[in-house]
Amino acid sequence: MNGAPHIPVLLDEVIEALAPQPGDVIVDATFGAGGYTRALLDAGATVHAFDRDPDAIAAGREWAETRENPPRLVLHPRRFSEMLAAMSEVGISRVDGIAMDIGVSSMQLDQAGRGFAFSAEGPLDMTMEQTRPNAADFLNEAEEAEIADVLWRYGEERQSRRVARAIVAARPLATTGQLAAVVRKALGHRPGAPKDPATRSFQAIRIHVNGELDELAEGLSAAEGLLGDGGRLAVVSFHSLEDRIVKHFLRDAAGANARTSRHLPEAAPGAAPTFTRLSRAIRPSEAEILRNPRARSATLRAAIRTAAPAREAA
Repeated sequence: MNGAPHIPVLLDEVIEALAPQPGDVIVDATFGAGGYTRALLDAGATVHAFDRDPDAIAAGREWAETRENPPRLVLHPRRFSEMLAAMSEVGISRVDGIAMDIGVSSMQLDQAGRGFAFSAEGPLDMTMEQTRPNAADFLNEAEEAEIADVLWRYGEERQSRRVARAIVAARPLATTGQLAAVVRKALGHRPGAPKDPATRSFQAIRIHVNGELDELAEGLSAAEGLLGDGGRLAVVSFHSLEDRIVKHFLRDAAGANARTSRHLPEAAPGAAPTFTRLSRAIRPSEAEILRNPRARSATLRAAIRTAAPAREAA
């Protein structure tokens, strides 16, 4: 954990949104290298940290054993969508805050052996839990139409059919380098272009094999059920598909789906709002982007839980 390459994005803004106090119980839903957790522990909170990546949990245990005495860090090697059940199992029904940093971590991207990045040769894996089926299984076994649908839906790749056709023609694929080369050739890659054309395809395949968008939606629903009255939620997302889910969730939870125009009739009274939005979307400063270019696409949305009962299908 010490000297980890991961730089937590919007750290000051996330901590300000959570406003941790000594004795608070806070969930770090995406532990990673522990950037948010460190700051929360320094503020005196007890942190329950979730991560489905066994490497992150192993590093966190080693770190906690040397730093936390008495222990205020509890690690859960589980998906964050399971946080409501996991906290119930340890006797906690309500927490004071939840931080969520969505998507792939810098550690995963920077380890070629994990297969997330097209910039280094590695096995075509991309799974956060290091389980099967992985990216190679999907690309080598799925129908062309399914691959095209994934590329379009999760990567917003406008030439998804062309890329899918090229992938099927090049099978079997075993490495990130092979996949990147196929995508670049299909899209007519020009060296020196500002964005590698493989970016969208790699994003789409990663999201698909990890079920990331479903995980996010289920995690937000679990957070609604777990946060106590006045509890705070801070979610950092990195692309429009994630941010759209968070934005719509908080909009609906805050009751913003009532009358949106004076020209429309008032909506029938619905359930009481379960969240009050804390602020508008927050994005990194130019100074932070200079320090950490990976922060460029980050968006923070934060809200405060009300006393209203959680919705059944949040």
